[in-house]
Amino acid sequence: MIETKIYVGLNDSETKEQKLDTQKYVSVLKNVCRSYGAAFSFVLEQGGYMHEDGAYTQENTLVLSLIDADKRIIDEIAKDLCVFFHQESVMITQDLVRAYFISESLKDE
Repeated sequence: MIETKIYVGLNDSETKEQKLDTQKYVSVLKNVCRSYGAAFSFVLEQGGYMHEDGAYTQENTLVLSLIDADKRIIDEIAKDLCVFFHQESVMITQDLVRAYFISESLKDE
C-alpha cells in the first residue's frame, strides 16, 4: 500500500502569518476530504523553514495522511488545500507501507 502525506502550512503566503484559528483550518481540511470521499487522518505539527530570500519562518502545519488513494484525488485535494489555505505550494510525500487490520471483540459468557 502507498501512504501519501500532504503537508499544508497555515501561514498565509503573503503575510507569512497565520490568519485564522487552527480549528478553522482543520474544519476546512475535513470538509475537503469528505467532499472527495477520501478516508484520511491528520496531525498538527509545528516546524520551520527558510524562504528563498533567506528569511526564516516558523508555522503550524497540517499533515494529511491518505492510504492507497487515487493519484487524481490526491492532486485535487492538494490543489484545493493550497488555494483554500492561501499557500504558495503544498508538499506531497509518498511511502510504501505495510498495513493490516486486527479485529477482536469480547464475548459474553
